[in-house]
Amino acid sequence: MNGAQALLRTLVDAGVDVCFANPGTSEMHFVAALDDVPGMRGVLALFEGVVTGAADGYARMTDRPAATLLHLGPGLANGLANLHNARRARTPVVNVIGDHALSHKRFDAPLESDIDALTGWTEGWRRTCVDPARIGTDAADAVAAATAGGIANLVLPADVSWGPDGVPASPVSPPAKSTVDDSVPAAVAGVLRSGESTVLLLGSGTTRERGLRAASRIAAATGARLFAETFPARIERGAGLPAVDRLGYLAEQVQWQLTDVRHLVLVGAKSPVSFFAYPGKPSDLVPPGCRTHTLAEVGDDAVDALERLADLVADGVEPVLQQPSRPTLPSGDLTPQNWTEVIGALLPDGAIISDEANTSGVLIPTATAGAPRHDVLTLTGGAIGQGLPVAVGAAIACPDRPVICLQSDGSAMYTISALWTMARENLNVTTVILDNRAYAILRMELTRVGAESAGPRARALLDLANPDLDFAAIAEGMGVPATRARTAEELAEQFSRALAEPGPHLIDAHVPSLI
Repeated sequence: MNGAQALLRTLVDAGVDVCFANPGTSEMHFVAALDDVPGMRGVLALFEGVVTGAADGYARMTDRPAATLLHLGPGLANGLANLHNARRARTPVVNVIGDHALSHKRFDAPLESDIDALTGWTEGWRRTCVDPARIGTDAADAVAAATAGGIANLVLPADVSWGPDGVPASPVSPPAKSTVDDSVPAAVAGVLRSGESTVLLLGSGTTRERGLRAASRIAAATGARLFAETFPARIERGAGLPAVDRLGYLAEQVQWQLTDVRHLVLVGAKSPVSFFAYPGKPSDLVPPGCRTHTLAEVGDDAVDALERLADLVADGVEPVLQQPSRPTLPSGDLTPQNWTEVIGALLPDGAIISDEANTSGVLIPTATAGAPRHDVLTLTGGAIGQGLPVAVGAAIACPDRPVICLQSDGSAMYTISALWTMARENLNVTTVILDNRAYAILRMELTRVGAESAGPRARALLDLANPDLDFAAIAEGMGVPATRARTAEELAEQFSRALAEPGPHLIDAHVPSLI
């Protein structure tokens, strides 16, 4: 078998059976090998940012990597923004990046680039295949590195791909997560027993049921308050689970949430900082006089540490669970509040929400708190254009669950071609575009950074009107049925109908801007 066939066989044997792809000439032997090696599903996307975002969404829901197939350095560069989000989420992704044949690189062909610089930017594992006989070993190592919680970049020169004598390799066990020493939960237990105001900040996998239940037991027994990081990779929510608020996006919100806190316990989370620097405002959001304690580092087995801490301070205490509740279906013109109430009232059981509603979605957590159990995938790295691709990956990972993409209009345009992949794969994704015709968050930031004197030319750069974007027409042109909603009644009817019909749908929901 050739190198590409050996690579594919190794990936499939290691459990990597989906490849999101936007291939080019240097990857043609990999593409041809899809017919020779059963078990690998190839999913075509029209832009590499959709490829990498879909791989992120897939892995967040399966806890195992998908592969991507990217064309040379420019293809990788096009996918870097959503790889940034995946890196922040500690999502396992195996990038197979085609490159010029080793014998061709010295000619500096037009698509030649510094791939090493680009793979280094992702801060993960990286290697270039140089021998078909070792390609299986390279691939197995890549899967193990990604599974440990990160991005693995495997560069595949074209002549190594077509070269003979490719050798598959057996899967490699990834390194186990580090177990926190018993002295650490014991020390944190002492903090919790002090009676001083304490917050546990949850991250790195602790926002799923096991971690949430343990954290809720601790809070119930000690009076500590719980927060999740602002953008958790995946948070399980709804009736029957403990409810945990997320830290706010704005520095002022976080400062208010942490008012008078004397101890901040990090559980697989980073200490909170402001997203940006602002004139005269601190970047470090830990309150003055507050001591920071680390129960588990990012990458540790944080859930295990949390459960051991719960056994120390909350033996026999049960978690406090969210009771079922739904907003009443609203009526009238859509507003930033009532559209969220429609979603909360109608959210189906087992839904997966890909949330990039941004400023329009501030009230979504409140509206869905008591809805049937669901997962929320958030914008972990802040690089917009994630929502639609992550929804693609989640739908392929969980075809038996409804996927809801709550998507702001400006960031939708970064990766709007994801709709085409939804149609091609007939994915059960209902996309609600929050169409306020503005980069609303930037309108807010204009004043927060002290640029109050901005005039009409500055404001025009934050305006998405003139011409207005017609998302229903764009969706229809990509094969996705679409409707428009301007009232709560229209949104409720269209949302219910979309959920009842198989395949993708888009609702262009016209809402006023909060800003």
